[in-house]
Amino acid sequence: MRYQINKRAKIADQSDDVRFKVVTVVLIVIAIIFALRLGKFQILDREMYIVLASDQHDLQSKIVPNRGRILIKDKVDGQLYPLAANRDAWSVYAVPRNMDDGVAAAHALAPILDIPDVDLIETLTKDPDDPYEPLARDISMETMNTIKEMNLSGIGFSQFIARLYPEKNMGGQIVGLVTPDEQGILLGRYGIEYSFQDILSGRPGTLVAEKDAAGRRLIFAQSKLREAIDGSDVILTLDRSIQFQACERIKQGVLNYQADNGTMIVMDSDTGAILAMCSFPDFDPSNLKEIDDVGIFNNPATFVSYEPGSVFKAITMAGGLNEDKVNPNTTYEDKGFLEIDDFKIQNSDGKVHGIKTMTEVLDESLNTGSIFVQRQLGRTVFQDYVKAFGFGEKTGIELRPESAGDISSLDSKGEIFAATASYGQGITVTPVQLIAAFGALANYGKLMRPYIVSEIVHADGTREVTEPEVVRQVITQRSAQLITRMLTSVVEGSHGHLAAVPGYWVAGKTGTAQVAKQGSRGYEANKFITTFIGYAPADEPEFVMLVKLDNPKTTMWAASSAAPIFGDMAKYLLNYLNIKPTR
Repeated sequence: MRYQINKRAKIADQSDDVRFKVVTVVLIVIAIIFALRLGKFQILDREMYIVLASDQHDLQSKIVPNRGRILIKDKVDGQLYPLAANRDAWSVYAVPRNMDDGVAAAHALAPILDIPDVDLIETLTKDPDDPYEPLARDISMETMNTIKEMNLSGIGFSQFIARLYPEKNMGGQIVGLVTPDEQGILLGRYGIEYSFQDILSGRPGTLVAEKDAAGRRLIFAQSKLREAIDGSDVILTLDRSIQFQACERIKQGVLNYQADNGTMIVMDSDTGAILAMCSFPDFDPSNLKEIDDVGIFNNPATFVSYEPGSVFKAITMAGGLNEDKVNPNTTYEDKGFLEIDDFKIQNSDGKVHGIKTMTEVLDESLNTGSIFVQRQLGRTVFQDYVKAFGFGEKTGIELRPESAGDISSLDSKGEIFAATASYGQGITVTPVQLIAAFGALANYGKLMRPYIVSEIVHADGTREVTEPEVVRQVITQRSAQLITRMLTSVVEGSHGHLAAVPGYWVAGKTGTAQVAKQGSRGYEANKFITTFIGYAPADEPEFVMLVKLDNPKTTMWAASSAAPIFGDMAKYLLNYLNIKPTR
């Protein structure tokens, strides 16, 4: 009996030893796991937990990327200036369930936030258990500090990144605008902000962590931080000084001639780089509250197509010269009108001019002379030249949305459609298409793709530089030189004389076009669009420029409205670019 008891005791002791050893091993394993976890926490995941322990601003800087800037260069000092950059902003919110007196808080906040008392009272008192109510977004630091000093219970602030547009009246339709999405991420709308949204926005970071059933983050659970990648900077081809002068001059032109609106573009004729692009009226991207018509967000230089009128005669003439169908001294007899497909077409002055040369056709802007050239080309070849100069398709400039214009009338049966198109009626084009086409005349017949982005600078410092792109050789160098001499004659002593600059040869063409009626055939009785396009110096062009006015009230002619604006700006450009007189 005693033997059995001792045996049982011995077995129990052995069992206790096994249990002890098992428990010891388990504890050791747990300790090792804990140590490894702690080491990972202290070493491998140290950066992530620093972020978790930091304040909202530090966390935001790790997760939310900085939006890239839109920059413009000034030739005078060689510095880059932001058209669009970032700034810190704040919003104010309320936690009604934590407020002592919602009505008193509403009365105190209403004048500061410029919100009616009744609206704030309703917001702060409608639900006593309400955990969150946004009150105002993007308040100034001064406003935030004022509210903080009031020590109102249940009022809080959150910080976020907003957009800053420091250059006023410098082309809002180029820059565009941004609006926040539901998560507060800025999304580009219109202009460069929209066209380069993916490049400017960068890549948001992520913070992934396991949570318990109550939604609390588990400190030692698997977590991973992927930091944000900032957006890239976009540097424009615009020259800051030229852009400022262009915006000022087109604004004054619209006001002086009482036009509905106006557009000016200056382009480097050798490369296609846009040196200035501005329209008036424009908008301030940092003050959208004053916008009544969202149509103002569209850029008229790229989005709005119109019937160009007599400036198109230069395109028709260039085709005739290139095909050797006419030369500057070729003559025809102007009888004052032509009857085509039951339509009677007259010159703008309604006069009979008799025997005229092709140079005089451009000098006096004769519709019948332009039709003469188109007939020498034939309908198909004329249409081919219209397309070769880039009309009827988008230029590819980095500004969206862009219109392709409409030259579909040239596909219609009947001689009348090609005839009217020869002097710029019955087809529509955009200003950027027109300036690109005239750029080909200035650039020895080479059509360049217009571009407005010089380079993109990525967050890691790498750069993408835009290279000039030749679309095609439209006409020969000889033909380009011939049409240039003819366009110089237009400025020297004819319709375009107000575009002249003393000491320089300037080539250009006027255009006064009727405005088509909306939704019906025919044209408005007293509405016109005036355009002047030219380049200088004519023998070795440094720039090509377009000036367009919609429905000027003080004069209906481009020669007395768009041309003098061109001449004034051309004089500034020749001086600014330090181009010595050529005559």
